[in-house]
Amino acid sequence: MNGQEKGGTLVSPFFAGLLCRCPECGRGKLLRGLLDVRAACEDCGLDYSPHDTGDGPAVFVILIVGGLAVTLAFMVENAFALPVWAHLIYQIPFVLGASILLLRPLKATLIALQYRHHVAGFNDKPSD
Repeated sequence: MNGQEKGGTLVSPFFAGLLCRCPECGRGKLLRGLLDVRAACEDCGLDYSPHDTGDGPAVFVILIVGGLAVTLAFMVENAFALPVWAHLIYQIPFVLGASILLLRPLKATLIALQYRHHVAGFNDKPSD
């Protein structure tokens, strides 16, 4: 039994996702540009067309960055008691930067997890 019959590959989906690499071989690039998924892996030829992450990465980014932003605002407010406009000076760049930094690896991780668990058409056997 090879790795695909067991439910994916030997490449960790979290390793592949963090580096935005192919979930099969771990070497080929998964994304081009900011969030565009390539048609296939240039290294092993895995077809990426079955992926369907939908709004999953955005939901995780909203929850993670939102929690961090609120925690940061509470800490700064308790330490310095700043007016609301002063909070915007550091919160807007923080939220935008953290969202952009987290969106790529979270999308790649969800695609790798879909591949690992045979979701969304990945590794489907052709019908006879």
